[in-house]
This record gives sequence, structure tokens and C-alpha cells, in this order.
Amino acid sequence: MSLHHASPKSLSRTTTPRLAHVLLLAGLGLAVAAAIIVFAPRVASAEPTDITVRVLSKDAKFVGSSMGGARVIVRDADTGKILAEGVTEGGTGDTGRIMHEDGGRRATLSSEGAAKFDATIDIEEPRLVEVEVFGPLAQRQSANRVTVTQWVVPGKDITGGDGWRVELPGYVVDVLDPPAHVKLSGQMDKIDLRANVSLMCGCPITPGGLWDADELEVKALVTHNGEKLDPIDLAFGGEASQFAGSVPVTAPGLYDVTVYAHNPRTGNTGLDRTTFIVAK
Repeated sequence: MSLHHASPKSLSRTTTPRLAHVLLLAGLGLAVAAAIIVFAPRVASAEPTDITVRVLSKDAKFVGSSMGGARVIVRDADTGKILAEGVTEGGTGDTGRIMHEDGGRRATLSSEGAAKFDATIDIEEPRLVEVEVFGPLAQRQSANRVTVTQWVVPGKDITGGDGWRVELPGYVVDVLDPPAHVKLSGQMDKIDLRANVSLMCGCPITPGGLWDADELEVKALVTHNGEKLDPIDLAFGGEASQFAGSVPVTAPGLYDVTVYAHNPRTGNTGLDRTTFIVAK
């Protein structure tokens, strides 16, 4: 058996084109990779941005821990993605600073310890951010929801002054008596009605006070077996934030009572509801 050895000339003829082809492909690959690196869009890195949210009760103080706080959700307004969420914590703030008459539009209302929710969001470009607040959480029958939007730029914190201040309208109305669905029997011509009415921050209402009971309209809207009765006025009940009256009992059946508080000066309004049953 004899072995055939390729000559240097034949080796050059057979391998050099292949090697050139390989080198050509490698060069094209490097060129494409370089083009991708040059022309590919740059991926921006997210930048932490601090946001402080404070919830201010309309015509009153901040909604904080004493009322269970207000839930805060921070979202991307375009996608709905939640960026942060939590609950405001802290006190209601400095009454003198918040309620003075000559503060002007540049006045900062918050003070050390005033209720707030702090968040840090990571954004890589300006975003339209939505903040939703819901509260007070300790009085859900009177809780309201407010949603606001604002542009946020990466690295540009919204923490100065009051931060992102959201006003929460309403009154906390809590019917204390009669309790819901109570069944009553016996001879009676009226049922005592008592409700607690405060600001959303829990601030008290008294005659001649900073939050004046005398300017507040508190009424009960009553139905008996679905038929409307005349509205009933509730007057200040002798204790802070307490309002009282009575519901006439005209016949047995189901009485449905809605108590509302309304301030004509500010338009602020809140309500609660109860029912009672009078047996035959």
C-alpha cells in the first residue's frame, strides 16, 4: 500500500480558497456586530426618584394614623403599572399653620411629623404618573377616592414643601344609634337618632369652633317600606361632633335612614346609612 502525499502546490490550491472564504465570513460577522453596536438604541438606566404624598382633608388637616391613614397607589398613567403603594402615616399636622387665613398660595402647610407616604420609584425617562388615594381607612363608610396625575422626570424629586399634596373631600359620618338592622317592638312614636360627624382627618366639629357646627347642615333622609318621609334635621348633640334628632314611627315596617352632612360654604359633603325594623 502506498501513501499519497499532496504537494505544497496542490495544498495551496485546495485550502487557500477555503481559508479565504472563512476569513471573509468572519470579517462580515465582525462588521455586522460593529454595526449593531453603533446603531443599536441605547438602553437608559433607571434613576431613583423620591416622591412624598400628603393627603389633606378638605378645609381641614392631614389624614394620618389617627384615622387609619389613606391608601396611596403610585402608577404609570399610560400603562397602569404600579410603581409604589402604601399608607399615609403620622399626625394631622400643625393646626395654626394649616388653618391660618393669610397663608397665600405659596404657604407650606406640612410640619414635622405631618402624615405622609414616602416612595422611591425607578424611572428611565419622563413619565406621566398617577397617584390614587383612598381613605380614611378607619372609616370606610365615608371613605372617598381621588386620582390625580403629574409629570415626573427621573431624578427630579417631588418632596419639597408639602410634596405631592392631594385634597380629600368629604365628612366622616358615622350613625351611632340606632345600629343597622336592629329590630324594635312595643309601643313607640319615635326612634332616637344620633350620628358622629367629623372632618376626614378626624378634626372635631363644635358650635363656634374652628370647624363650626352652626354652619353645617345635618339631615336624615328616611323611607318607610320604600316610601319617602319628610327630611329630619339633626342638631348639635352636646358633645363634639355629635348630632342628634329622632325618626317618627308612623307604622310597623322597615325604616331606611341616610344621614348626610353638608357645608354650603365649601360644598363639602359626607353621609352614612342605617336601617331599623319596627315589629307589629
